[in-house]
Amino acid sequence: MKTYSTKDIRNVVLIGSTRSGKTTLSEAMLYEGKVIDRRGSVEGKNTVSDNSEIEQINQRSIYATPLYAEFMDTKFNIIDAPGADDFVGGAISAFRVCDTAILVANAQQGVEVGTEIFARYADKYNMPVILAVNQLDGDKASWEGTLDSLKEAFGQKPVIVQFPVNVGAGFDGFVDVLKMKYYHFKDDNGTREDLPIPESLQAQAEELRGELIERAAEFDDGLMEKYFDTGVLTEDEIRKGLGIGIREQAIYPIFCLSAKKDIGVKRLMEFTIRVAASPAEKKELTKDGIEVECKADAPTTLFIYKTAVEQHLGEVAYFKVMTGKLVEGQDLENPETGDKERITAIYAVAGKKKEKVSELVAGDLGCTVKLRAGKTDATLAQLGTETVYEHIKFPKPRYRTAIKPVEQKDDEKMNEALNRISAEDPTIIVEYSKELKQTVLKGQGEQHINIVKWRLRNENKIEIEMSAPRISYRETITKVSAANYRHKKQSGGAGQFGEVHLLICPIVEGQPMTNKFKIDGKDLVLNVKGQESFDLPWGGKLEFINCVVGGAIDARFMPAILKGINDKMSEGPLTGSLARDIRVYVYDGKMHPVDSNEISFVLAARNAFKEAFRSAGPKIMEPIYNVEVITPGDYMGACMSDLQNRRALIEGMDTDKGFSVLRARVPLAEMYKYSTALSSMTSGAATFSMEFADYQPVPGDVQEKLLKAYMEQEAEE
Repeated sequence: MKTYSTKDIRNVVLIGSTRSGKTTLSEAMLYEGKVIDRRGSVEGKNTVSDNSEIEQINQRSIYATPLYAEFMDTKFNIIDAPGADDFVGGAISAFRVCDTAILVANAQQGVEVGTEIFARYADKYNMPVILAVNQLDGDKASWEGTLDSLKEAFGQKPVIVQFPVNVGAGFDGFVDVLKMKYYHFKDDNGTREDLPIPESLQAQAEELRGELIERAAEFDDGLMEKYFDTGVLTEDEIRKGLGIGIREQAIYPIFCLSAKKDIGVKRLMEFTIRVAASPAEKKELTKDGIEVECKADAPTTLFIYKTAVEQHLGEVAYFKVMTGKLVEGQDLENPETGDKERITAIYAVAGKKKEKVSELVAGDLGCTVKLRAGKTDATLAQLGTETVYEHIKFPKPRYRTAIKPVEQKDDEKMNEALNRISAEDPTIIVEYSKELKQTVLKGQGEQHINIVKWRLRNENKIEIEMSAPRISYRETITKVSAANYRHKKQSGGAGQFGEVHLLICPIVEGQPMTNKFKIDGKDLVLNVKGQESFDLPWGGKLEFINCVVGGAIDARFMPAILKGINDKMSEGPLTGSLARDIRVYVYDGKMHPVDSNEISFVLAARNAFKEAFRSAGPKIMEPIYNVEVITPGDYMGACMSDLQNRRALIEGMDTDKGFSVLRARVPLAEMYKYSTALSSMTSGAATFSMEFADYQPVPGDVQEKLLKAYMEQEAEE
């Protein structure tokens, strides 16, 4: 392979809903680019893109696969992204290194929730979009229906460049209103005839060309002036205007496809090469917000967007050369860690096919092997270069499960394997929770987690068990309470003695601290000598107030009293959960000149706090999440009913781009396997997002169940 200049490179990511035909499209692109001489199929399990065993088993894309084609003297880099939002991390990584997205819509389904999801991500990451309406050869294909759904979803952005002829099983061509040609396809291998537009379609073509010219003229003053003067633009001028509109994300040009029959694929590639931006036109942001131009004559820097462990190669790092030139044997370093790396080999990538090359220039995509410091989301740079590129912002997890090996002896092996998987896919998060005493695995959905389970079993020979994870409850109080406790122990010589009198009350935002209380009908006024406030690691506050007068407790024992209270707050009296938002007044006590020591006051404080807590209107607090569900309107009622059964508080309903949007506050305890339930009740047509909101008291009946379960657990232990 020759070395391509930055201006002769195009980096595109294929996005869209599951079953939209992205993998089939990538296969046709590779065929047109002479990378393969025969197109495979998803059903045949022989595509270049979906090449892993688990993808072939599921017959769907799970990983974002880098590919390339050499076409029109251009290096056409392609990343085929998964269509299920469980695997959205692959698309987001691809956005980081690509310059244009080809959004594939299924003409048999129109705009699906998945289509909308990926369009939103493209918008969020400022990714220009080209629309490819695929499967126009399908029995249920509808051009008009798909157009309507595109316009409903994206407003005025879609603009027709092509319209099909003979939609359905007989689909064999389209009219291109930019070229003003009729492209007829004689076979299923992309063999096309460039013909004049049939007279019956001429009026439609001229009308659509007028609309195309008008939209193209909007983005350039010179083009607009010429359009007003003459009413026409040349083909090159239309391309220029469309290119500006695409870069500004104001235009989504629409193309016609049957990827399965290789109809329209070559024309889509031609347009992308001529109109879409090269890497030279895109500036990258550093971690510090500095813009960096993609120039070949600058110091070498590269960004690793993906890593994977592959058979016969070991760990493979996939990267984009951001600046400069990368050559074999070059020494680089990770500016964030200082770790040095030598690039031993450079490859151009088409799935499993790795073609060794001597160099790659700024803007190109490739891979290398056996890096020590090169992990996903890392920058490698020429020695002495301090550039660090902005890190990828991955979505927050939506699914969590507790995980443990069936065989205890596999625990360390399991954790090592999980850490490797998480390094490859940062949307997989593994954490051991000391609070919950569980290893918790987090991801985007049950499908996502099941892939991890499959890998552990098949790649690492580890059988695991998954279960509902425990919930990070919090304990607090609702009223004032006082208690005292005397710790006294005598064993031979030295003994232990400490007595603590304390009062506790809830910390309520906006409510000032007071030193006046009524306890058991008696007024109590405390003399505040010292006050400390602590933001607890698990959220909320502890305020510790010393009101001891007259030397009843020596000041040197106050830290021990504070420690005793902290110890008990880290294992709450109700369910062993963490306690928060409590103000503690230590106002009296006793000590012994010989037997008093720190441990005595730690134990006295623990027990006094425990007793006071249980009389202070204790409440269990549960984590509440803001949940947003996007669903076709037909499923809105079922989604709402299901959330209400999960103790949700419905906060609002809306419509957005043809879909219903439901917003609710839902307890985390009710969200276990929600992604699976949502997929089941909507036939996979809905999606959701969730984000932590706050803690709220659990209902009385739920609290009773939690208290009972904790008592049973303690009895068993």
